[in-house]
Amino acid sequence: MKKRNYLEKVILYLLNKNYFNIFNIINDKSYLKIKYKLKIGKKLDFDNPQTFNEKIQWLKLYDRNPRYTTMVDKYEVKNYVANIIGQEYIIPNIKIYDKFDEIDFLKLPNQFVIKCTHDSGGLVICKDKNNFDIKEAKKKINNSLKHNYFYGGREWPYKNVVPRILVEKYMIDSKKQELNDYKVFCFNGHPKMTLVCSERFSSKNMIKTFFDNNWHMLPIVESGHRTDENIEKPVNFSKMLKLSEKLAEGIPFVRIDWYDINGKLYFGEITFYPNSGYEKFSPEKWNKIIGDYLNLPKNK
Repeated sequence: MKKRNYLEKVILYLLNKNYFNIFNIINDKSYLKIKYKLKIGKKLDFDNPQTFNEKIQWLKLYDRNPRYTTMVDKYEVKNYVANIIGQEYIIPNIKIYDKFDEIDFLKLPNQFVIKCTHDSGGLVICKDKNNFDIKEAKKKINNSLKHNYFYGGREWPYKNVVPRILVEKYMIDSKKQELNDYKVFCFNGHPKMTLVCSERFSSKNMIKTFFDNNWHMLPIVESGHRTDENIEKPVNFSKMLKLSEKLAEGIPFVRIDWYDINGKLYFGEITFYPNSGYEKFSPEKWNKIIGDYLNLPKNK
């Protein structure tokens, strides 16, 4: 038993350090079972998934719509979304690049955002070009470009996204120093709850608060985060829900992210597998409650 526990710790360490290439020979189903047991501490049931986390793992294997690849590509998704709800909700691009060394920083504005098109986390924000550390930015972005994001969580839509670098406009709200990130959870095409992420960069302990569609705070705490019941309902919340429903049509589960900036709504990104399906909810019963919102397709 001690030998097995030690082996599990080694595997979990390698996974947490992003040494995914070691496990590439393992098929997706076996890999997800192993990682789920190590991360959640429970056996993953693909035959009769009940919780939200279990159902997210099921969707990774059995819901593989080709359009999902476009929807997770940080560059291509903008055209996809604009064609459905309109260009006015899209944060303007500055330029798209294949390599970091192609970026001409002299031609960029004083403030901008650099992000990789193919992953989550390959992001650098420049608020003042005079104090911007290009060397550190290059290191982070180039490191992201080396990895296929698919292999870490077997999130299928990312597997064939072309790794590129997108530079886009830095968005500022005149009333806030930092933007709130509104994440609308849509189940079988319908919004059911919204996660608000605040103090994402100004605090080591991000505030993550769930609200229902009537903006009543839900008693859910994500492990390691604070909540704030006093977060104001965004001006465009009703529109946010309606547009999310349009973008979520025909999809078992998807999360649509938004920003409400100076009274205007902007699309953020699309996510199919929040926290890759390893979320630790408190109270734990909410994992099952939220899972009940999601009706999986009958055919796999």
